[in-house]
Amino acid sequence: MHRLDVSLPKQATPRRAIPRRGALRGLGRLFPAAGPAAGLWLAFLGLLLSAVLCAEPAAAGGVSLRSLMFGPQDAGPRRMDTAPIGRYQPDRGEGFVLDQSSSITLLRFEDSPEVWVLRPQPGPRGDTIYRNDMGQPMLRATKLGGLTLFTFDNPDGSAVAYDGEAGSLRPPALMSPSVLFQRMYQASARSSRAAQKVIPFISVDDATPETASLIADTATVTAEAFNRVARLGNSKAALARIAKVLLARGRKADAQLNSSGALTVIYAPESGFEGRPSSERIVHIIVK
Repeated sequence: MHRLDVSLPKQATPRRAIPRRGALRGLGRLFPAAGPAAGLWLAFLGLLLSAVLCAEPAAAGGVSLRSLMFGPQDAGPRRMDTAPIGRYQPDRGEGFVLDQSSSITLLRFEDSPEVWVLRPQPGPRGDTIYRNDMGQPMLRATKLGGLTLFTFDNPDGSAVAYDGEAGSLRPPALMSPSVLFQRMYQASARSSRAAQKVIPFISVDDATPETASLIADTATVTAEAFNRVARLGNSKAALARIAKVLLARGRKADAQLNSSGALTVIYAPESGFEGRPSSERIVHIIVK
């Protein structure tokens, strides 16, 4: 594959003592019409109940008789079983797909082509906070399985409900030159409409079948950044400074804007899907 230049036309349970046998002898008198047989059955049931109440849990991983009869006594609320890849719906805003099928957590909102790479960090009270590459929280997961979504429109967070299984967000391992060219052309077209002028996308380094997918995804998030900036109040002046987009290979995902108007977006194939910046990082470079 070769260099591409895409331009548009311009707790434990306490033990209880087992009741003494004498304490059970009077049980038959409660049912005089039933006779001695009923008393024997009630005595047996009383002994069984006492054994259940006094039974200690089995070794680690085992089940006690108490649990079988009455269920676990100290279990908290059950966590809902969810698929590794699922759709979720917040109280406010659009739904999203969350992909936790590997060590990298991915998220994509239904109204956007961008796939966010989230990094888990420990939070207060045993929670886990998932952050983007700018360190901004996007998801909070509690120990009990609850989820809260944080967005730019709803920074205080919104409760999230599981809504079923969904398809994978993982990119293809290999990509053909024609598909890469199409993805870059689409990114250039979206960016040009946002900037109201032609914004060519140029691949500085030769693309290979192994790097093409990452280059295409880098172009997609760059175009998303242009559209996000276009919705800001100072968008015209910010986007007017950009003349072209350069997609360049580097050791760390980043973005830079020089004085000549070249927006260089750096991707790092060695970092896998984490090897490209998010639209949030690119927006920060454009508007600063």
